[in-house]
Amino acid sequence: MTDQTKQLAQIHNLAKRQFDKAHCAVAEERKQCLEDRRFYSIAGAQWEGKLGAQFENKPKFEVNKVHLAVIRIINEYRNNRIGVNFISKDGIQNDDLAETCAKLYRADEQDSSAEEAYDNAFEEAVGGGFGAWRLRATYEDEDDDENDQQRIRIEPIFDADACVFFDPNAKRQDKADATYCFVLTSMTCDAYEEEYGEHPSSWDRSLITRSQFDWITVDTVYVAEYYCVEKVKEKIHIFRLIDGSEERHSEKELKDNPALREELGATGAQEVRTRTIERKLVHKYLMSGRGVIEDYGIIAGKHIPIVPVYGKRWFIDNIERCMGHVRLCKDPQRLKNMQLSKLGEISAQSSIEKPIFAPEQVEGVSHMWANDNLENYPFLLAKPLKDAAGTPVSAGPIGYTKPPNIPPAMGALLQVTEQDLTDILGNQESGDEIVSNTSGVAIEMIQNRLDMQSFIYISNFAKAVRRSGEIWLSMASELYVEDGRTMKTVGSQDEIDSIELFKPIYNEATGEVERANDLTRAKFDVTIEIGPTSSSKRSATVRALTNMLPMVADPMDQQVLSSMIMMNMEGEGVNEVRDYYRKKLLRMGVIEPTREEAQLLAQEAQNQQPDANTIYLQSEAKKNEALAVKAQADTQLTLARSEETKAKTVDVLSRLDLEEQRTLMELLSKISQNQTATVQPTQNEETQYVN
Repeated sequence: MTDQTKQLAQIHNLAKRQFDKAHCAVAEERKQCLEDRRFYSIAGAQWEGKLGAQFENKPKFEVNKVHLAVIRIINEYRNNRIGVNFISKDGIQNDDLAETCAKLYRADEQDSSAEEAYDNAFEEAVGGGFGAWRLRATYEDEDDDENDQQRIRIEPIFDADACVFFDPNAKRQDKADATYCFVLTSMTCDAYEEEYGEHPSSWDRSLITRSQFDWITVDTVYVAEYYCVEKVKEKIHIFRLIDGSEERHSEKELKDNPALREELGATGAQEVRTRTIERKLVHKYLMSGRGVIEDYGIIAGKHIPIVPVYGKRWFIDNIERCMGHVRLCKDPQRLKNMQLSKLGEISAQSSIEKPIFAPEQVEGVSHMWANDNLENYPFLLAKPLKDAAGTPVSAGPIGYTKPPNIPPAMGALLQVTEQDLTDILGNQESGDEIVSNTSGVAIEMIQNRLDMQSFIYISNFAKAVRRSGEIWLSMASELYVEDGRTMKTVGSQDEIDSIELFKPIYNEATGEVERANDLTRAKFDVTIEIGPTSSSKRSATVRALTNMLPMVADPMDQQVLSSMIMMNMEGEGVNEVRDYYRKKLLRMGVIEPTREEAQLLAQEAQNQQPDANTIYLQSEAKKNEALAVKAQADTQLTLARSEETKAKTVDVLSRLDLEEQRTLMELLSKISQNQTATVQPTQNEETQYVN
């Protein structure tokens, strides 16, 4: 046995012990969750168990009041989808990278049909009390051997109450503190042999039955995905560069590249401190009851990629307990079914008094009594009953049967049972029907009262969605790291766009080239947004803008509001109209364009022909520009001539001897004094004239 085989055997033994702890801790609770889901969704399930055995040979009717209540909560969620947003940890509101992460998350949701995973988990949580979904990294194009790029898929886990088991020591609702998790998958023995090349019948039974869970039955074998968290301590060295900034390198990086420390020292960097951190890694295995089938190694992200969803959740007696909307109303529903079945049985019995004859009284005419309901004879015959002497004793029937009486207590009990169901499930009828002359406030109060019953389920589901965003961000920071990779994004209004990872951009503030869309720097807090679906949002937007339009006086604002109304219209054949008004708002600068729309606007601006007024203004601008250039040229020419005159003067002076230069300077001085004396009176006269 090799070292690796021994290690996998030890891991398998540890995993089986951990699974027994996780499964036994919640086995009874999960069994009730499964019964609750069957109770409201499967016909006949409300009579399962001992109650059905008591009514074995009697009518068993079902009037499923619970189903309607569960469906109403599910519809309430589907009309108020929950979205994921990312916000910067340092409080920066307009963080472009956070918005990029939100768009990428919505794109992964769209491409992996995440709505199916969300809907399934929510329905199982509302019906039974527990649901789940998973996040998984898959190749973007599995048919292309040369494409190694991966995407994150959000996939459903069906029957989560029977196949998902977390570390029982984990107390948080989102299981962020769990150290291991199991996801079971059942398959037939033949399917297992076809998939893994070994039939379970060849296994050593002692290896299988040594645990409390039966990993194999007569025709079913279980396979489990086993996720375990491994904590690794790592030493980080912090260096201070000559510009005052800090640079961090792990102990492993310095050991793998000894020249790195020398390069840092050569550039003047100094090691200022060290820090030991603990990293979380997630190891994934595939195992059966016999052993580890496959070791997948360390997977992307630092979180177990399984998201649990609870309907209602408590910890009682140090045991995690959960339930949905069904469990508390099962007994009233069963009682109502029993009463209606008994009432139906009584109603099915004859309500007509039937005559009782001796056999000799109807001998020869019994067919008339048997077929009277069909033939409706005008009269019926019966022979008289005679004693031993032949004397007629009775000419009519001996007696009559009595129709069954409905017990008085049954009617009262039916009303009590109906009221119990209404108290537990909520008054569905009051919320569905709208009585005439009822104020809108009253209707809103009724609807709010019904919504409060579903609030706890939507609130708990929002916690699960937030956890899903945290897991996705951790995985994306390790998977979406290809330089120059183009990825699809989806905006908040379902607009499609694309981004380029690690796109170089010039920062005018710092004067340096930075790399945008770098998800390795994505350290964000995850928030959730509960609101109506896109269709409901558009309808509400149209109503609000329509009411606002008469109150706006500015024509430009009216044009903006009317364009927004048309852009949010829903209906058959309005897509082209919506696109037209979106482009109109783009050209007005009201809404932010996507990448493709920005390119189209730039092309339109280049290809657009200017009107006559624009051409005139452009020609005038060019004319003024030419005059300015000419004036500047004339000024430069004058300056050049002045410089030339100075140069000639200097040249002439340089040729004269000292005595001639002195004489010339005196002459120039006298000329200057005479000019000053001549100008001074003129200035005085002008001053007097002005005064």
